[in-house]
Amino acid sequence: MTPPAGAAGFLAAHGWAGARIDPLAGDASFRRYFRVEHQGRRAVLMDAPPPNEDPRPFLEVARWLSERGFAAPVIHAADEEVGLVLLEDFGDARMREVIDTDDGLTVPLYESAVDALVALRKHPAGPFPAYDRAVLHREADLFVDWYCQAVGLDVDREGWRAAWDAVLDHGLPQTPVTVLRDYHAENLMLLGEGRPLGLLDFQDALAGHPAYDLVSLLQDARREVDPNLEDVMLDRYLAATGEGDGFMAAYHVLGAQRNAKVIGIFTRLWQRDGKPRYGALCPRVWGYLERDLSQPVLAPVARWFDDNVPPEKRGDPMVLAR
Repeated sequence: MTPPAGAAGFLAAHGWAGARIDPLAGDASFRRYFRVEHQGRRAVLMDAPPPNEDPRPFLEVARWLSERGFAAPVIHAADEEVGLVLLEDFGDARMREVIDTDDGLTVPLYESAVDALVALRKHPAGPFPAYDRAVLHREADLFVDWYCQAVGLDVDREGWRAAWDAVLDHGLPQTPVTVLRDYHAENLMLLGEGRPLGLLDFQDALAGHPAYDLVSLLQDARREVDPNLEDVMLDRYLAATGEGDGFMAAYHVLGAQRNAKVIGIFTRLWQRDGKPRYGALCPRVWGYLERDLSQPVLAPVARWFDDNVPPEKRGDPMVLAR
């Protein structure tokens, strides 16, 4: 987490000469974050280095969200060519740690997160690529490409595609909304009384089904969400939107798709990128996936799993590959 070579010059050019730069965080991508302090001011420096990263989608989505009253970080300065962006500092009160420390805040904070999604769906989708059948298939294929290979399974790939083809219509919306795609407790920040939850990690936004972000929140790969809490929050969302059985079919189909994708991604992060902590998260994601697969709408996909992935091969790929 050494600051990028051009950081000092970039900061100086925008009024932050001599600022202190401290490591803040990295994530599952090549992006890195640093906290910048100078004369009582604080900001966050995002390093999104080309060619592996491109900060322009982040800037585009941040502006779109801000224009509609959502709490994306204010952009103080950006150099798109070198991948440096100076952002508003949302502080350290991340939803995950807050509710892990004070269980009494769990329900009200999840309510706030659900309500933000209700508000987001009221806006026509932004000018973002479509979250269409081709993208959903491509993401689901990460499961067979990475997880199945890692644990030594020779699976029916044609059957995999056919099973998803039988259910994906449920996950394709008549009226798309902006889907942030990584909407969960580690990407939501508490900004203080009277302010909405701060949003992070939204650069991959697409125009898709509103159920997807609800899945991201309530079937959180990084934090266990109690099934009872999931049910309560689903009821809140349905009551606020008037949605019914069709939405719930989409929720479970997209839940299964997302969880299969996440297992594939986490396996890839372990195998290809040398990040073993992600493999250890897979058993939780398997639990969510199996709950979704138990829904009648997913019968074709559940049959594929029964035929191709035995129970003893469902878990942590690092353990199962030994």
